Amino acid sequence: MAKQRTEKARRILLTGGGTAGHVTPNLALLPRLQALGFEIHYIGRKTGIERELMTQASIPYKGISAGKLRRYLDLRNVTDVALIALGFLQSLVRIGQWRPDVLFSKGGFVSCPVVWAAWLYRVPIVVHESDLTPGLANKLSAPFARRICYSFAETGEHVPQGKAVHTGIPIRETLLRGDAAEGRRICGFADHGPVVLVSGGSQGAEAINKAVRAALDELLPAFAVCHICGQGGMASELQGQPGYAQFEYVGPELAHLLAMADVVVSRAGATTLFELLALKKASLLIPLSRKASRGDQILNARSFQTQGYSRVLAEEDLTPSSLVAGVADAYHGRQAMVEAMRSAATVDGLERVLGVIVDCAR
Repeated sequence: MAKQRTEKARRILLTGGGTAGHVTPNLALLPRLQALGFEIHYIGRKTGIERELMTQASIPYKGISAGKLRRYLDLRNVTDVALIALGFLQSLVRIGQWRPDVLFSKGGFVSCPVVWAAWLYRVPIVVHESDLTPGLANKLSAPFARRICYSFAETGEHVPQGKAVHTGIPIRETLLRGDAAEGRRICGFADHGPVVLVSGGSQGAEAINKAVRAALDELLPAFAVCHICGQGGMASELQGQPGYAQFEYVGPELAHLLAMADVVVSRAGATTLFELLALKKASLLIPLSRKASRGDQILNARSFQTQGYSRVLAEEDLTPSSLVAGVADAYHGRQAMVEAMRSAATVDGLERVLGVIVDCAR
């Protein structure tokens, strides 16, 4: 009985935010952490996708001030440093109140002050890097971490070996239980014919949305198109068009939509890529260009293309006609991609990350 009380008394603090990729792996961990008896708290931005998703999951949440450190000269760096300092002080207060046994940081700039504050309290810190090369936030957090989990095998060259653990990415178990027939029902598609699922991600969706809609006349004769277009991205004039279904955002329905898809058109965020790998879904990746990012998605996509898991279309080359050609190429090559994914030396990201967390919490 004493052991059971000890297990239930363990507290974990989660952090990470800015994009869905910094939050959904934390969501994947929640059911298993709860089953292990952890009391879970979350620190993120005062507003943002992390607050919305964790509130929906009924996880105690505290928002802090957050700023972004840019790699170039910008006057906003001055004000953002002040926001980061304030976020650090707020994190000190929260961590002092909660006294967690372990901190799991998924990255994003909101995570840095939380990591630094946790280190001052001598809380064991586990940092997770999703992308092929570490982002600035995780570089700033790495010196304070006890363990650094990473997803791509190639990332091992970029992280301190004494701390590094190749874990993969925690994948939401609910995604693995999708029903293709239910996905077709949700979209109003007939029970036959190939389906393309398009998702532009939580940032940078506009360019993909425009290209998809301009290409519908060519796509729809061959494919049904399920389009997740992001907040404010719906086109009312296309609502009800046969063979085309659009959604601003999907929650639990995503598992069913992925199950029905023959080809997925997507950005190349690491979480999305490893979800597609787990589901063995052929894809056409359109990574964010270096104009809109540090180039991490380009490296992620290149890795998956090299291993035969995906086709890649550079954003600079994105046009309605190149999109149609890319979708057709991915569809006709889908079996080869699926076979490559089946023979991949994948790791169970959920179990491995949990193992690292539990070990550090002791």
